[in-house]
Amino acid sequence: MTDQPVFVLGEELRALERAGFETEAEFQELLARHPRVLDFGTLADGRPLRLVLVAREMGIPTGTESGSAYWLDHLFVDADGVPTLVEVKRATDTRIRREVVGQMLDYAANAARYWPAALLQRSFEDTCVKDGRPLEEAYGELLGERSADEFWSTVEERLAAGQMRLLFVADRIPLELRAIVEFLNRQMRQTDVYAVELTQYRGGGDRDLRVLVPRIHGEVATAAKSPSGRRTTQRTTRAEMDAAIQSRPDPEVRRIATALLDHAAADGRPEGGTAKYRSMSVYYPVSGRQVPVWTLSLQDGPVRDDLAFAFGSITYHLGRERAAAFAASLPAVPGLAERLEALPDKAYNAWPSVSLTTLAAAPGALEDILSAVERLIDGRESSA
Repeated sequence: MTDQPVFVLGEELRALERAGFETEAEFQELLARHPRVLDFGTLADGRPLRLVLVAREMGIPTGTESGSAYWLDHLFVDADGVPTLVEVKRATDTRIRREVVGQMLDYAANAARYWPAALLQRSFEDTCVKDGRPLEEAYGELLGERSADEFWSTVEERLAAGQMRLLFVADRIPLELRAIVEFLNRQMRQTDVYAVELTQYRGGGDRDLRVLVPRIHGEVATAAKSPSGRRTTQRTTRAEMDAAIQSRPDPEVRRIATALLDHAAADGRPEGGTAKYRSMSVYYPVSGRQVPVWTLSLQDGPVRDDLAFAFGSITYHLGRERAAAFAASLPAVPGLAERLEALPDKAYNAWPSVSLTTLAAAPGALEDILSAVERLIDGRESSA
């Protein structure tokens, strides 16, 4: 790429020369104040993407009981509740080639685990206060007919499912980073990865005149993920789950899957997944919070039906002691028992799962699971 000028045509032709950013802080401040330079693509309903800043220097912990171990340059969100993680580097920083990729993946993995809705909402509202922006105005771009709690719960759910954007922003994007971005986009089904080259031009006899030209890398690989050129957000419905259940030949598997979903509908809040296979995650009201407790996945070709328990979220919302008590109250069926025993070594941050076929072969296992969930909801599991 050559450093050709750009031209401003008014009463006369003025040439603006390419100019780097003096400091990374200047670069970061520009993005925080003018996120529209990162607005490319559209929302699920076709409206223009309008990123809204959640926080600068957003802390990322690496455990439920640890403070922030990493600091993300910027966190944005759009009206669909899709979070956008941004790392900024100048071309003079050699980390822009490879190191920044591992850094970003570390951030994304831990953010998905340890950023609950309440933290995201508090960070956004604190940022609005610091920037002197009225909350009503800021939320006007995001909420639509939803409440703030509903919106941030959606953001948390998208993070947990890996539905996010990762943006590497620099004044020059090296070929090595472009190649990695395109590779990641081909391999990652739920996450979109982009490199944004933001070129700055100054001059033309006017010291205050600046032109910013963004160039996006990774869009071609992202477009190939879905026919529309953007990620689908259609969720699995109960009718689709029921149809998949009825196709299972084992009547006991059908009974267990149906009973789980009926319990979710009666006592919790089921949310359909957006993966290629059918799935539903269930949030139960526990201690005044909506806590994700389990996810039922029904996969075809070959058939694989799993029930997984969200111990990372349970531990975050309710603490390790209650998570341990819940684990102790679950049935010790083959496969699940070993995974539950390994939880203390993982600080109860894991998704132990069990197949419905295994549960079907263990009399009373379903009833034990539902009983354990009810004790968790009622706060009685600590005495189990």
